[in-house]
Amino acid sequence: MYSAQVLDHFQNPRNAGEIPDTTAAAEVENPACGDVLRLTLKIDSDKIVEARFKAKGCVAAIACGSALTELTIGKTLNEARSLGREQIDSALGGLPQGSTHAAQLALDTLSAALNNFPG
Repeated sequence: MYSAQVLDHFQNPRNAGEIPDTTAAAEVENPACGDVLRLTLKIDSDKIVEARFKAKGCVAAIACGSALTELTIGKTLNEARSLGREQIDSALGGLPQGSTHAAQLALDTLSAALNNFPG
């Protein structure tokens, strides 16, 4: 059902936790399934230099949060804003049809965090 990459990100999440001196953060809940994703970012000179996440939810929600941090670190704000579901899906070796909501939750949380950035 889940790809090897999804299971790896679920069992060994990258960048889990919270950044203490965060410059942007957001927490978004999917009202349909109850999954919650919190994302904290450290932004310096228009570039995301650190990203961490916390998730309460299904396997896919945790995997998507983990993959999102890997995809955003080192990106400019414009590059991060242009990330789409296909990049998360690709990074995870494909998501089952019933789990695509997790990728959207990750993107919604990233968008909210970037909108909360005062710069």
